[in-house]
Amino acid sequence: MTGGRWTLLLLRDEQSPIRQISASKRALRLFVGGSTALVVILVAIAAIVGIDGAAHIRASRLALENETLSQEISSIQARVNGMEERLGSLSKMDSRLRLLAGLDSIDPEVLQVGIGGPGTSSPQLNSLWSVDSTLSKAAFAVRYDLNVLERKAGLLRESMDEATDSLMAHTDLLESTPSILPTAGIISSPFSKSRYHPIHQSPLPHEGVDIAAVMGTPIFAAAKGVVTKSEWAPGYGQMVELDHGFGYTTRYGHASRQLVRVGQRVTRGDVIALVGNTGIATSPHLHYEVRVQTKPVNPLNYVISGAIP
Repeated sequence: MTGGRWTLLLLRDEQSPIRQISASKRALRLFVGGSTALVVILVAIAAIVGIDGAAHIRASRLALENETLSQEISSIQARVNGMEERLGSLSKMDSRLRLLAGLDSIDPEVLQVGIGGPGTSSPQLNSLWSVDSTLSKAAFAVRYDLNVLERKAGLLRESMDEATDSLMAHTDLLESTPSILPTAGIISSPFSKSRYHPIHQSPLPHEGVDIAAVMGTPIFAAAKGVVTKSEWAPGYGQMVELDHGFGYTTRYGHASRQLVRVGQRVTRGDVIALVGNTGIATSPHLHYEVRVQTKPVNPLNYVISGAIP
């Protein structure tokens, strides 16, 4: 350094001449300052470019995630729509089932199972709202539809359970109703509150029907039930009595032989005895009675047309 100046000696090799660069302190300071500023500017630009690139990458990734989320929501919505169609079919099936069970169909307004009032959720309450309001609305719509479907499915399940229980009880009642004539033959004497008795020679109630048949013809249970009597009874001769439940009992008199024992369970059509003429009888026939809550009723009121063994 000479005279307040800085001298820089440049030597390439031993054969090359020495080159000198001389600069004042002020020029050197300006050069160093400018270089430093340039480096800072370049570093700042690089940082900005890097930050912007990272932000762009994050934005691209978020856009892709949003698109994927949007597609997933659309896919779920399509499946929800399909479930709604299937529930619609189940609803029609439920209506038919309730009809068979003798129950009223569910009111269409009740089947909508709508909700509302204070405390009801909204898209704005979803954390997704601050990120993407459109996706938040779509997600809310799917969630709402799923809640409706869940409640509707629950309602249909309860309805079908009720209809099934009612139908089973109805079926049990039908199976327990004495709906056939118990033997093949000809009705020789109808149910009557007063008829001329061929043996007693006086008007007496006839609490059943007489079916004339060949000796030994099978006698069938008119409905499912339990044998409560299988014995000789005054007037009836050899007699079988069945308890069918629901207040129904049936009696089968004048049999030549009983084929069941007390406590035995039978179903409609089971052979329980054979036609005879035991007891007070003039010829082989079946005396058949139906009682409801112990009161004699006309058996023909319960016989389904053509239901003769």
